[in-house]
Amino acid sequence: MKHVLPSPEATQKLAERIAPILGVGDVILLQGHIGAGKTHFARSIIQSLIPDQRDVPSPTFTLVQTYDAPDFEIWHCDLYRLTSPDEALELGLDDAFEDALCLIEWPDRLAEEIPDGALVLTFDAPDQDSRTLVAETDNPRWAAVMDLIYG
Repeated sequence: MKHVLPSPEATQKLAERIAPILGVGDVILLQGHIGAGKTHFARSIIQSLIPDQRDVPSPTFTLVQTYDAPDFEIWHCDLYRLTSPDEALELGLDDAFEDALCLIEWPDRLAEEIPDGALVLTFDAPDQDSRTLVAETDNPRWAAVMDLIYG
């Protein structure tokens, strides 16, 4: 089932509604082609949880950007340039999966290292402004988020 986000503002508002539900140990896997809205969604979550955080650059070149939210650390990762799951683990991602909120772009680079119970959000851009979103998980922990998306 697809959820239509008709504008960048709609994507931001959805992220802002989801953000307060998130916490330590939550892993959101952000899939979609370049320009599909993954970074915009992650940035909106981060800025919602840390309102004073105006600068939220894409981690495309740094691979990981970390942020100190009031109650936990946030890891925003872009794994596009990695060639093996071992490279992701060298970044300390396996510890972050347990100790932080992780927003992971290009999670396919993790292969078998994808943590169990993660929420998978797949973005598509059918035109310049709108996005479609498909959310998938087998973990009941994400029921409230699924309700916000598909409610």
